[in-house]
Amino acid sequence: MSVTPGTLYIVSAPSGAGKTSLVKALIDAEPQVRVSVSHTTRGMRPGEVDGINYHFVSREQFVQMLEHGDFLEHAEVFGNLYGTSQRWLQKTLAEGFDLILEIDWQGAQQVRHLMPQAKSVFILPPSQEALRQRLDNRGQDSAEIIERRMREAVSEMSHYVEYDYLVINDDFDVALEDLKAVFRANRLQQAHQQLAHGALLAQLLD
Repeated sequence: MSVTPGTLYIVSAPSGAGKTSLVKALIDAEPQVRVSVSHTTRGMRPGEVDGINYHFVSREQFVQMLEHGDFLEHAEVFGNLYGTSQRWLQKTLAEGFDLILEIDWQGAQQVRHLMPQAKSVFILPPSQEALRQRLDNRGQDSAEIIERRMREAVSEMSHYVEYDYLVINDDFDVALEDLKAVFRANRLQQAHQQLAHGALLAQLLD
């Protein structure tokens, strides 16, 4: 039986909008969805695991991979490099899994150029005040860093117009259902269903 190729999804959000938590909950609820594990040069945070959260590499290793053309997209964020493995991405889609790239708007532009069929979702906070509160509640950053992240967030959010779908993360459960709806609706498109259920459709019209 032939496998229907998966769909590539770009999911972006400003820091503190809840993207990571929403994507994790989606993955737990939808067995056909995977998340791409990016390579990064940033340091590992408490609780993170190499190969699960990110592939943590040195700047030298990253540049070497870049020179070898290993990345579908790459970007520099807050002085750290991030990139998506091209080989792993193609293999996962070919196996029939929908794949999420959690990347910023810069990376999203690169991916759209290379893979225009990709779908994209931007997650927004309900207000600037809520975003600032979430960043503050993390207890990880100084007031100066939070201010920098807020300025960066406003700049990032201005790119929402480049995305196919917008999800407002005010109530987490509602936002999660909205995110699930995007994935489910895409699988129900006629072209996708024709590939997935070709035998049934032929039988129905016989």
